[in-house]
Amino acid sequence: MSTQEMCTVPPDDEGGAHRAAPPQQARTADRAANRAADRAAVRAFRPRRRIPAVVAGILLTVLGLLVAAETISGLAGRPLHLVPYDGMLAWASATLWSNPLFLLSSAVVTVLGLALLVTALVPGRPSMVPARSGYPGLIIGLRTRTVTRALAHAAEEVPGVHAARARMRGSTVVVTAATSGWDQERFGTEVRDAVLTRLAAMEPVEPYRVVVNVKETR
Repeated sequence: MSTQEMCTVPPDDEGGAHRAAPPQQARTADRAANRAADRAAVRAFRPRRRIPAVVAGILLTVLGLLVAAETISGLAGRPLHLVPYDGMLAWASATLWSNPLFLLSSAVVTVLGLALLVTALVPGRPSMVPARSGYPGLIIGLRTRTVTRALAHAAEEVPGVHAARARMRGSTVVVTAATSGWDQERFGTEVRDAVLTRLAAMEPVEPYRVVVNVKETR
């Protein structure tokens, strides 16, 4: 039989019980630390946008090399003329701003630039499901397949459900449950409660909406 050490808390000056509740400042600091940990977890498992970055980097590198080659060859007295800039300059000088071809070219370049900018600025969905660990410095990521299997297993534990399948679509969890019962509304409510309970136990950083589809089997 194991023994445990016990410590007594001395009473305060007035003879009352010692107050163990944290002060308001400590609670505020804890909430701020939790929010910081949540943001760090989401950033840690967010896609790095490698493909747009590689495309933009290649285009800028090629453009820089082309400008450098034309500039150096022009200073040396032997321009390469890799780009027909004389013809482009003549065309630009003789073309009005209202020319349809000029407007179309400008629109295409603007749309491509905005697409790259939006792709770089808009955060992507995390590649894993960030979960709270209770410690700001400890980041936990759950595999999507692990989460969906756990949620499907929770749905299968509902009495009357023969099989279940779960999928994640963004911030929505879609659960399909197969049952031979007639009260599909009741089954849907019970499956949703079971899935939400299992999901809350995982403590994901971001909230998820649960949609349940009940299919009758014979």
